[in-house]
Formats: sequence, structure tokens, C-alpha cells
Amino acid sequence: MGTSATAQDEAGFQAYLQTLAAQAEARGVSRSTIDTVVPTLSYHPRVVELDRAQPGANPNAPVPDFEPYRARHVDSARINRGRQAYQALRPRLAAIERETGVPESIMIAIWGHETNYGAVTGNFDLPRALASLAYEGRRRELFSAEFIATLQMLDRGVPREQLKGSWAGATGNPQFLPSVYIRLARDGDGDGRADIWTNEADTLASIANYFVNAGWRAGQPWGLAVAVPGTLDRQAIRNRSVAPRCARVFERHSGWKTIAEWRALGLIPLDKVWPNDQVQATLIEPDGPGKTGYLLTSNYRVILDYNCSNFYALSVGLLADAVER
Repeated sequence: MGTSATAQDEAGFQAYLQTLAAQAEARGVSRSTIDTVVPTLSYHPRVVELDRAQPGANPNAPVPDFEPYRARHVDSARINRGRQAYQALRPRLAAIERETGVPESIMIAIWGHETNYGAVTGNFDLPRALASLAYEGRRRELFSAEFIATLQMLDRGVPREQLKGSWAGATGNPQFLPSVYIRLARDGDGDGRADIWTNEADTLASIANYFVNAGWRAGQPWGLAVAVPGTLDRQAIRNRSVAPRCARVFERHSGWKTIAEWRALGLIPLDKVWPNDQVQATLIEPDGPGKTGYLLTSNYRVILDYNCSNFYALSVGLLADAVER
């Protein structure tokens, strides 16, 4: 009788784990951590199924309207929970904003979007999931590096039971990949740990640190909703550059103009005052001409660094505005 595919996968996985262990040791992971974790791991076919089921980026697929997404993600329940968290944590949030320049409401909105304020953080075992994805091989370089980073987290004192998250390795309240945790997680309350799973202060300080690292400019809004005149010549303002990453996301933006130039073109803010005339912004009309448009500053690009999706970044900005309103 032939060996089943599952048994073959498990045998191949166990052999591959020795490669991962050697790579981890070469990266400075302690032998004790390797010997504690690696022998306990087994192949996880479900995470491989989930990874293979990810939709491809079909450049010809039509882009849906934003409004249905906004209605689901910036709904009254998420706004109300965000306002409760915002009010409860104001002293902590204010201190982080003073230190980093990242608005309190933006930190709350990221937390709300990523895990509904900690309600849904994922229950996959990270070392097992990441090792299985690395073994599968489609994105081996990414997932092997993230597996090694989980072992580095253990060396830093993160408890093994906290290494749970999404099937693709995002963990904790802000859904950081392990490598992002290693680089950017912060201790927000001075207890010597960066606990992004159960500690609100550490969660918010870590989100703010991510935004600082990605280039957030203090005192500048993410953007604002605008009414766009029907007379606007969209061909004249089109974006003529190609982004090196997330090209399909950025190709929906216009070229850059100052706020003064947008005002001169007849755009009207819907619910905010104009920022400084010299601030640079691009225009997106996510539901097409005749519907609400948005002027987007460089800080919007920082939200895109967290998750490169216009719908995600717009919803974070709008949730942040609603939370502090």
C-alpha cells in the first residue's frame, strides 16, 4: 500500500524542520528555544489551503464601490466601542500622542479595524502555521523569516501560549507579524515588556511606533472628504507615475497638488476645515464621479503602509474621525 499524501507531507515537513532549526540557530536563536519548540510541531494542512485560496490580483477585475465596505467597517457598533476605548484610555493615549505625534484616534482606529478592539485576534499556533507555510514553499522566504522571528520572540521572553494569531502569522491586538513585533513593539507602561496581546498601553504604543517608523507627520490630517465639482478635468490631474509597490492601489489616486490648488479647482470640504494651503494632497473618488471624494495627504500613505488597501486606509481615517467627534 502506498504512503498517503498526508503522511508524505508530514515526513517532508519533519525533514524541513531541521533546515529551519539550522537557519534559526544561525540567526542567533538559542538552542534551548529551538529544542523546546521544533520537536513539538506538526504539519498544518489548513493554513496551506487558506494561503492557496488567496485571491490573485487580477488587473482586469472591476473595482467595487467603497460605500458598502465603509458601511460594514465604519458602523455604529465599531464607532461606539471605539469612543468607549478612546474615553477610557485618554490619559495613556494623550501621553503617547505627545511623544510620537500620532493622533490618539488613529491608534484606536487601527486597533478597531485589526481586531475589533481585541475581540478577534486569531487562534492559530504561530510556529506551527509559519513552519507549515514555509515548508509549502510558495512564499518560503517570507514565512521562514517569520518563523525564525517567532523563536526570537520566545528568546525575548514572550510566553509560548501567547504566540497565537491569524493563519498567516499576524498576532496580538495590532496584528503584527513576528518580524514587525521584533522591530517595532514597545513597552507602553514601563513594566519592561511589550505585551501586544493583553496590555492596552503596549498595544497603542506599538501602533504609534509603527506609524512613526513609517513616516507619520505630526499635525497633518490623513485626509478629508470633499465635494468634487462636475467641471473638474480629471485627465489634467491624473497620476503620471507608477508606484513601486501596490501599483493598483496608487493608480486610483490623482497627481499631487497643494490644498491651495485644490481649492482653486473648486473642491469643497464636507466635514473638516481645510488644512494648511501648502499641504500636498492627492484625490481619490472611490465611488466614482458625482459621489464623495477624498483628498489624501502623505499620512494616508502611512496608513497604507500598515495595510495597502484604499478601502482599509479610508475606513481607518473615517473611523478615527468618528471616534473623536
